[in-house]
Amino acid sequence: MKQIAAIISIYRQGSHADVIIGKWLRAFPTDDGLVEPRTQIASIYLDQVFDDDMGRQIAEDFGVPVYQSIPGALCLGGKELAVDGVLLIGEHGDYPFNEKDQQLYPRRHFMEQITGVMASSGRSVPVYNDKHLSWRWQDAKWMAERADELHAPFMAGSSLPVCWRSPFLEHDLETPLKEAVAVGFSGLDIYGFHTLEVLQCMVERRVGGETGVLAVTCLEGQAVWEEAAKGAWWRELAEAACAPVETKPEGAMEEHCENPALFLVEYRDGFRGAVLMLNGYLTELAYAARKADDSTVGTWFRCQGHGGEKGAYAHFSYLSLNVEEMFVTGQSQYPVERTLLTSGVLEAALTSRHEGHIRIDTPWLDLHYNSYDKLKWRPTAAEPTGACLEPFPPAMPT
Repeated sequence: MKQIAAIISIYRQGSHADVIIGKWLRAFPTDDGLVEPRTQIASIYLDQVFDDDMGRQIAEDFGVPVYQSIPGALCLGGKELAVDGVLLIGEHGDYPFNEKDQQLYPRRHFMEQITGVMASSGRSVPVYNDKHLSWRWQDAKWMAERADELHAPFMAGSSLPVCWRSPFLEHDLETPLKEAVAVGFSGLDIYGFHTLEVLQCMVERRVGGETGVLAVTCLEGQAVWEEAAKGAWWRELAEAACAPVETKPEGAMEEHCENPALFLVEYRDGFRGAVLMLNGYLTELAYAARKADDSTVGTWFRCQGHGGEKGAYAHFSYLSLNVEEMFVTGQSQYPVERTLLTSGVLEAALTSRHEGHIRIDTPWLDLHYNSYDKLKWRPTAAEPTGACLEPFPPAMPT
């Protein structure tokens, strides 16, 4: 059984370490039942340990050694790389924020040590990086390029692209799209990424594939609605996205959302996308698009645990099972370029906000790639069923 090192920022109840590693150590709840892991957590590194830490006790319960350094965890106490894959979970913890309200997670720092051990050992293994690559474009780009230099299979991103969709919607490759909106909630850094990923995992399947992003603008407050009236984004698409969401309140968006936020994303091929953050109106994520024939399609991206729902939070099962597939096969299950691009768009949007909601030209986001259909593990229903409905693990991360 392949051995996996878990490099973790913090392991407390409800953290990403909890809802990912907890499944790896027990089983992955899915619509079709519990799926036993095919790989084994062989070591853990904890960057931060506080009074509410549960990582040390979990490690003791399951007989997993905890190392005091990242090289120690990768080498299993020896001098050379001794594992077959790496989980880089640098989400949550007591890390500072910068002037743009970005939390400065040490993901590049973790990746530098991971790739350093690979380089010195003369052997590379697959790496999964949880959520966006970095708060800074240069670091995100370095992480992707360093993995490529070492021929290390690399996946990143969150569970949103593999959560339930109600009604099910996935654009065929080469679908002619005109514009699209993704709708979300919560903080612009922590959930702005999730909502951008909802947008990107859908629109990268348009005719010609992904061509990169030309410019990004962030707007807030009344300006959001004013720009909709001017045609800068599409209120009817936002409403189509929200239509399937069963947990939204009655009434108009404005009645519940005092301070909306908007990311306008101008793509290099002329396509336009928008991310609309509606705190107070939604606790969900959704998507809608207009096709070239002017037809409209929309779907609710259902994450277990939002809107008060209980269950196993098994969208992390589907994410983890696809990551494990990479560990087993050595093949990435979706393009890391998606996460690289969304990392850069998020930073540009938060820069726009910090600098007075100006339009930010992004020539560095000249990133071309094609989506592909490799995902082995996906939900089999439009909403959670089966083992997913059991209360395991106990808490949902933010």
